[in-house]
Amino acid sequence: MLKVSALHTEYAGQNGMTVKAAQDVSFEVANGKFFTLLGPSGCGKTTTLRSIAGLERPVSGEILVNGDPVYSSSRGVFLPPNKRHFGMVFQSYAIWPHMNVFQNVSFPLDVAPQKMPQTEIRDRVMRVLSAVALDHLAEREATKLSGGQQQRLALARALVMEPKLLLLDEPLSNLDAKLREKMRFELKRMQNQFKITTIYVTHDQSEALALSDEIAVMNEGRIVQLATPREIYERPRTKFVADFIGTTNFLDGTVLGKEAAGEFWDVQTHIGALKVRSDQALQTGADVSISIRPEDIHLSDSSDNAQRPNVATGLVDQAVFLGEHVDLKIRIAEHEILARGHPSFPASPGKKLNIWLDPEKCVAVSHH
Repeated sequence: MLKVSALHTEYAGQNGMTVKAAQDVSFEVANGKFFTLLGPSGCGKTTTLRSIAGLERPVSGEILVNGDPVYSSSRGVFLPPNKRHFGMVFQSYAIWPHMNVFQNVSFPLDVAPQKMPQTEIRDRVMRVLSAVALDHLAEREATKLSGGQQQRLALARALVMEPKLLLLDEPLSNLDAKLREKMRFELKRMQNQFKITTIYVTHDQSEALALSDEIAVMNEGRIVQLATPREIYERPRTKFVADFIGTTNFLDGTVLGKEAAGEFWDVQTHIGALKVRSDQALQTGADVSISIRPEDIHLSDSSDNAQRPNVATGLVDQAVFLGEHVDLKIRIAEHEILARGHPSFPASPGKKLNIWLDPEKCVAVSHH
């Protein structure tokens, strides 16, 4: 179990300014879980990971692994990276060019303070090489491997230590799109197989959604939302989270009040009054933004849904065929929204459509 509490890490930037890279960062990761720090460049995610690794010295806070501090400002504890026994894989795989595949993976065991019998080293190395499907290349020079193979080699070298914690910093960013997708499945499979607690850093939302048990979205050094991938996608708390994860529409509006039944709020927007969900209490008369994903906008060319809430009529401005779906820009009053339909949906520019916005999927988000 990893527990990070009130972590602050800062460093001197240009012109003597202090850069507050991580501010009041707190989270817990249960054993065997896959936890992702997600956010744009410069949001503090890599600094947080490096602080956990011991490569950055935080200003204050605490990092505990299975209850033992590896860093604690109040107790004056700072374990150096080599005493933490974590596995690490970075963007640059840092593969030893003068060693073959087997030697690259066995290296951490060869130099470990507790000497291990050669037969045991061989067994462990071959076990992880077979897990990353490189056992047939054990004798190959490391530099003769493809990008994807080098990536798997770096992972094998981290896994061979059977670390308490695996730290991965954008490990797939150097791979092409197809290979990246393949490696996602590999990573998830290996993490399940070895049951290693994993902290993953990425700016790629689809990667985070595909791999994680839990995601912490970071912005400007802080965690702005911490939840499961589905919650982050379907119930973003802020405009930043909704915008950063996937594609969404924002409709600005004014809160009219809460429904008597208590589940939904009524909000007046440019396209009419909408029923929306909110995880936080809203103030009547307050300005809010409503986030609605393109795939949650239901389209039809008949008006059979006139009795339902959240119904509007619009005109197709543009239709873009993308194979597995068609993206439609639809003008409602003076507002343009993006909808996503089945590729067979008949919609050409100028066509009039009836639109239903599912109230369950209309989410009020704060501006911060």
